Amino acid sequence: MPTIYDALKSDHDKHRDLLKKLAATQGDSGERRKLWKTFYYDAGAHAAAEELAFYSKLIAESDGQSEGRHSVAEHKELDDLIQGLNDMDFGAPGWMARFSTLKERYEHHVKEEEDDVFPIAREVIGADERGDLGGDFTRHKKEERGLVDEKAENALED
Repeated sequence: MPTIYDALKSDHDKHRDLLKKLAATQGDSGERRKLWKTFYYDAGAHAAAEELAFYSKLIAESDGQSEGRHSVAEHKELDDLIQGLNDMDFGAPGWMARFSTLKERYEHHVKEEEDDVFPIAREVIGADERGDLGGDFTRHKKEERGLVDEKAENALED
């Protein structure tokens, strides 16, 4: 099982790649819709699982509270941007401008996690050498993805 740090970094890399591909799309295309749907659901499940498996442990320790709370607050800001984009017409003139803001803030957030939060977390909650937290993250993400996908299917049926 990968460590929590490896599991999170792997997702971050996947999300950076999706954001790069989305930035190259134009208008309300099938490609934009497909890439966005992948990013939308995966990033949402990632954030929820990360808060359960990683940030809850970091915030529980006084030496990790500041960084943990800051990152969780950024999750809320990013979620607001993502929800706003999801509600917009994919071909609207302002969609790409708002997307560019999301891309910049998301990339800043994951870089900050990797460069600043991970080293502190390794000291505060440990290296996760056996992958226990990584396994928790993966399990929570799959559970969240199942809930999200079920909600999406129900919305399509309505």
